[in-house]
Amino acid sequence: MTDKTLTYEAARDELVEVVRRLESGGASLAESMELWQRGEKLAQICQGFLDGAKAQVAQARPAPTED
Repeated sequence: MTDKTLTYEAARDELVEVVRRLESGGASLAESMELWQRGEKLAQICQGFLDGAKAQVAQARPAPTED
């Protein structure tokens, strides 16, 4: 699955795994850097989904009226 075809849930689950691996402390420095970079990318993907959902909710809400 490429980054462009990841669902929010898949990106979130992979991010959780990246964080778990980083927190375990067993990775080399090089591997930790790769994990960190992957985690940053996954966080951006998740944030994009959340921003899109927020925009859809805002668009679906009726505009506030002045009394």
